[in-house]
Amino acid sequence: MTRVVVGLSGGVDSAVSAWLLKAQGYEVVGIFMKNWEDDDDSEYCSSRQDWLDAASVADVIGIDVEHVNFAAEYKDRVFAEFLREYQAGRTPNPDILCNAEIKFKAFLDHAMRLGAEKIATGHYARVREVDGRFELLKGVDPSKDQSYFLHRLTQAQLARTLFPVGELHKTEVRRIAAELGLPNAKKKDSTGICFIGERPFREFLNRYLAKDPGPIKDDRGRVLGQHIGLSFYTLGQRKGLGIGGVKERGAARGGGEHEPWFVARKDVATNTLYVVQGHDHPWLQSLSLEAADASWIAGTPPEPGRYAAKTRYRQQDAACVLEGGEGGRFRLHFDDAQWAVTPGQSAVLYDGEVCLGGGVIEGAAAA
Repeated sequence: MTRVVVGLSGGVDSAVSAWLLKAQGYEVVGIFMKNWEDDDDSEYCSSRQDWLDAASVADVIGIDVEHVNFAAEYKDRVFAEFLREYQAGRTPNPDILCNAEIKFKAFLDHAMRLGAEKIATGHYARVREVDGRFELLKGVDPSKDQSYFLHRLTQAQLARTLFPVGELHKTEVRRIAAELGLPNAKKKDSTGICFIGERPFREFLNRYLAKDPGPIKDDRGRVLGQHIGLSFYTLGQRKGLGIGGVKERGAARGGGEHEPWFVARKDVATNTLYVVQGHDHPWLQSLSLEAADASWIAGTPPEPGRYAAKTRYRQQDAACVLEGGEGGRFRLHFDDAQWAVTPGQSAVLYDGEVCLGGGVIEGAAAA
């Protein structure tokens, strides 16, 4: 009997994943990963409740579950990098790093020590084997597809990974959980970054990053106010800027002066935050981007040519042309301008439903 170790998060997706595997005849063992413990408090950290939910799910399904602490690895491999990126004025995606370094490395290694032949998670994605090579496919439910977060996985990792709910829609997963009487069938999906939970993001960053105030300027160089530190803002951000409208003397009423302000650029050298008015301002539009630190699922870069890409999660695929790919760098040229392309985020490439991999955005060229 094939032994599969399932990452049980306490959520409904991993719970149904475990049940599906058991129903398919696998020997299933659950592992609950604790990745954060610096400031666990009952107000924001759901870890304790998640563990109780995971344990009660295992009880109902009839499998063993083990509590494993990966907090030290998480701090070294994910959180330290997360802070470095923020300090450099970029906006990283820690969930991508967490998948590459914790869930499909530390967890995979631990599972292999337990004699597992495969691991499984509750991600909405699929793996397909073609002529001995493994492809990562989008999840069947377009509104839940999580291949974007998994694009740094390797052939060796995909060869040992199962995504049981990748073939299902979320509504079906909830229906199965309710029919089985799983205690977390109606539990709402977790949001936000894994280690921050539901707490306000800026309040969390305050504990780890020094404030370094500087000017907020508009696209004409006028000083509108003061920012608290470039690390605390992200491109396209609209709320929390602390500036009102700027009105030209004698400006006609009803002009564009009351349009909302958006963060458009960060100048780390001068510690200046640039903001612009209006969602469609040219500074927020990019027709091309440069990316580095590329990771390709096939192990080699795709051929240059036409593909689709996402520059942020939950975005529609955008038609583009890939240039380069060697040496860990590539360029994408988009058919239509992309909004608020953000250094530090990932540009992920697709060929239809196949996720090819991607890289970390370094910069973008205005439309």
